[in-house]
Amino acid sequence: MNAHKIEIVLTENGQLILENLPFKKGESVEVIILEHRQLSSNFNSYPLAGKVIQYDEPYEPATDIEDWEVLK
Repeated sequence: MNAHKIEIVLTENGQLILENLPFKKGESVEVIILEHRQLSSNFNSYPLAGKVIQYDEPYEPATDIEDWEVLK
């Protein structure tokens, strides 16, 4: 399946006009319409970038071995 993405603004009366699509006349296509939401300018894709990360005892188990039900 080939996908083609375009961003378009609806006309005043809510019509959607698609032109110059890369498909041949008579081809069957599926149309999915999604609302385009703008991300706010203060959105950070990498919230931990530049933060100091420290792992205390990274190779130790997260819980005590006595708490493991599978060993009981």
